[in-house]
Parts: sequence; C-alpha cells; structure tokens
Amino acid sequence: MKCNRRWLNIIILILVMLAGMIFSVSVGSANLSVWDSLRLFVSKLPFVGDLIDVSDIGATYEIIVWKVRMPRIVLSALVGGALAVVGGVFQGVFGNSLADPHILGVSSGAALGATFGMLSGVTISFLSLGTVGICAFIGALLTVFLVYHLARVGGEISTTNMLLTGTAISTMLSAIISLLMTFNEEQVDKVYMWTLGSFSAATWEKVRFLVVMVALGVILLFAFAQKINVMMMGEEEAKSLGVDTVKVRRVIIVISSFLVASAVSVSGIIGFVGLIIPHSVRLLSGSNNKSLLPYSFFGGATFLMLCDTAARTIAAPTEIPVGIITSVLGAPFFIFLILRNRKKV
Repeated sequence: MKCNRRWLNIIILILVMLAGMIFSVSVGSANLSVWDSLRLFVSKLPFVGDLIDVSDIGATYEIIVWKVRMPRIVLSALVGGALAVVGGVFQGVFGNSLADPHILGVSSGAALGATFGMLSGVTISFLSLGTVGICAFIGALLTVFLVYHLARVGGEISTTNMLLTGTAISTMLSAIISLLMTFNEEQVDKVYMWTLGSFSAATWEKVRFLVVMVALGVILLFAFAQKINVMMMGEEEAKSLGVDTVKVRRVIIVISSFLVASAVSVSGIIGFVGLIIPHSVRLLSGSNNKSLLPYSFFGGATFLMLCDTAARTIAAPTEIPVGIITSVLGAPFFIFLILRNRKKV
C-alpha cells in the first residue's frame, strides 16, 4: 500500500513538473499561449509527435522555444533536482536538519575555481564546459576532498569535525577570492554575478553533460536510501545492524560532491534549494529516504525551474540572478528551521 502511494505521489510530482515546464516555456518577451507551448512540446514526443500540426505557430516561435527557452528550463530542472537530492542525503547522513549541498565548502571552492578561470584569460572547452565551468568543477571537488582529509582523526571522521572544517575552509577560500578581486577590480562584477547563479548561458550541450552526471549521481544515491535510513537511527545502532557508517558516508560524500560540482559548473552558486525542498517534501514522504529522495528530485526540479522563470521575467528585459530569488525565498525558511530547532532543545 505504501509503495503504491509512493508511486502515485511521484506521478503527481512529475505531472506538476511538466505543467511547470509548459508554463515556463510560455512566459517571456515573445508571448506564446500555454496551448501552443503544449502543442510544440508534444510535437517532439515519439509516436504521438507526428499527429500534432504546429505549422500555424511559426518557425520563429519554434526556435525561441527549442533553442532558447527549453535548454534553460531543462538545465534549471536538472540542477534543482540534483541540489535537492544532495540536500536530503546530507541532512540524513550528517543528522543535521540545517545541512545543505554547500555545507562542505563546495560553493567557495567552485567560486575560487571560477575566479581563477576568469582571471586566467585561457580559453578551453571540455564536455560542453568552458574555462570557468571546468575550473569551478575542479575547485569544488578539490575543496570537498581537502575538507574530508583535514577532518579525519585517527582514520575516522566525525560529522562535527567535517562541518566545522567545511566552514573554516569556506571562510578561507572566500578571503582568497576577496584578495584576488582587490588586485583585479575589473573582474569584480563578473565574479559577483557568477556567484549569484544564472542559466542565461544554457545550451543543449550543457544539458547533455548534466543529464549524464545527474542520472548517474542520483541513481547511485537512491541505492543508498535504506542505509541512510539506518544511519539516521544513530551511529552505534547502524553499526549493530551491519552498516559500515564510515565507508557509506565516504562513498556518499564522493558521489554527492561530483553531483554538486557538476551542477555548480553549469549554473554558478544557487543556495537554499537543497535546504527548502527536502524539508517541504517530508510532509509527503516522512523521514523515509526511499520516498524523500525521489520526491526531492522532482520537487527541486519544479522549484528551481519556476524560480528561474521568475528571474528572467520579473524585471524584463533585465534579468535577476536566480540565486537572489532562491535566497529571498530560502532565508525566511532557514530562520524558521532555526527557531523550530531551538524550541525542540
């Protein structure tokens, strides 16, 4: 019965995500009705696409939808889903309801890497990523691995050590970024805008890169759902039930780090998605990660997709960085969580 309810909820979340996608593709400087957007969307589906006539819509609108808006919408959905899943996983693994995907210093590492990429003047490309994206990806991974190794004590690692080390490293890297900007004032605006997150440079090539990374990462994390459930019962309880908590936590951190680094490399830093969504979907899933993680993925995808739609339309033709939208929504939620946790103490 619970399994059937889980699948029903997943189907509902998928339908909500698709509805949000149709709405998002309809909104913009070039007005397009929801019905026409739906027709264009269905026309690309296998088997049924040939049955839909879109000749009356016009080639211009078709280009706008499939070359401009849709890559951006899909990319934002993938990033949102990835960040939400990692947020849910970290909250379970670290036993901290305030944990999010950037808690181990990923954002600061990515920002430092991106800063080096912008200042280097070098132009390279790999797997659809440019210099900034590649440097951000490498910076994020190196930071997490540095935090992990510095937090180890006697071959083992405690959650408290890791979180404190992540905070310390983030502070240090932010200081280095500020120092670099002091000597390169002409690049300040570019670095600042990158740290606020944006999907304005979305392409189908980036979508293909992220589809592979997200599919691998999310599926692997889903496979650990039951072990995360056991780890949430406590360290000693998990070990007594045969779960090697040190090894499981290490593997989960590695997978999550690659997933977050991939997301950050194509979007810049986007906060609060991994904090808001897992807590929100717990109203449906409870604490069972077998439900929480898939719910978080589709919830995060829909949330960030709609946030990006707001970012590009609220102040049109000026675009607001999507990180500002998520922060405006996420900061009050974060304060609410702090107050709720304080009442429990």
